[in-house]
Amino acid sequence: MLAVTIRGLTKRFGDFLALDRIDLRIEPGELFFLLGPSGCGKTTLLRHIAGFLFPDAGQVLFGEQDVTRLPPHRRDTGMMFQSYALWPHLTVAQNVAFGLEERRRPKAEIQQRVAEALANVRMEKYGDRKINQLSGGQQQRVALARALVIRPRCLLLDEPLSNLDAKLRLEMRQEIRRVCKEFGLTAIYVTHDQKEALSIADRLAVLDTGRLAQIGTPREVYRRPRTRYVADFIGEANFLAGEILAPGDGENVPVRTALGDFAGAKTELGWSPAAGEKATLCIRPESWKLRETAPAGDAAAPENVIRGTIGRSLYLGEIAEYDFEPRAAAGAASPKPLKIFELNPRFLQAAADATEITAWVAPEDVVVLRN
Repeated sequence: MLAVTIRGLTKRFGDFLALDRIDLRIEPGELFFLLGPSGCGKTTLLRHIAGFLFPDAGQVLFGEQDVTRLPPHRRDTGMMFQSYALWPHLTVAQNVAFGLEERRRPKAEIQQRVAEALANVRMEKYGDRKINQLSGGQQQRVALARALVIRPRCLLLDEPLSNLDAKLRLEMRQEIRRVCKEFGLTAIYVTHDQKEALSIADRLAVLDTGRLAQIGTPREVYRRPRTRYVADFIGEANFLAGEILAPGDGENVPVRTALGDFAGAKTELGWSPAAGEKATLCIRPESWKLRETAPAGDAAAPENVIRGTIGRSLYLGEIAEYDFEPRAAAGAASPKPLKIFELNPRFLQAAADATEITAWVAPEDVVVLRN
């Protein structure tokens, strides 16, 4: 297994700074995701790791080996592209064998390794078929087998599932993770799909205009975003503007908002909020709890409790999505609706009747962000 280390990687395209002093270590055997919107630098970073681009400054290391200036074919990486990049005039087996033939491996070894690679992705019965005879999911498996057959030190994946339908994407997510873990591969996976990253990554990095905004496990990044940018990109969130009431007790920070007072946890490293400082609360829609009355005797009361009515509701069977219209605090302007998700919905009738109900959220589910 191989560690991949990025040190101070910087890349400009003319006046555009695509990568800004990226420092990153990907552990041996880790399935690591590079995540972010179009133009954030994730594919540019992957191409530097693959050897398709060379940086203006910085290093790429595979283990202890500096590969910054090595061409792609000398890095021993396997690459899966968004477009699959399969040869339509060749059979499945011939496509998988291509990399080994380029490396001039013996014919018997090629046949054995191609058969093993196809078996590993459950395509052993399709070796003689042409690519145009396969479904999209089957073509993706062939692309994965082709990347694995060379026995790469590192597997690189550039939005490999974006051309598949929703059901196939779910299937192939788990298949890619299974293969990576079975072979102990260090894998670096680029996507803009948050669900894809949250569901199978060991760790992930969110990029923002060429910089690393946050690195962590899927749970850490989702539950404890350090900036509004990360919170807004990963999943859905409600944002409430507020003012710090006091520095807090080390865990919970009190914040006053137009909806009342809240207690929440700060996540930005090194930030010591001061009384009177502006802040923003981030609350995930699924974190709210709905009740007919306030939670008497609960640690969240009287903080983190609001009253209001349900406006628009969307019933999806196991979950309902509500636009919750909160009652404003005394003297405050009418607030925007909040997004609330309810698992195993109970309050659809309250939505239909416009009955006023209580919504509350535990302090550990409230993130306090610096403005």
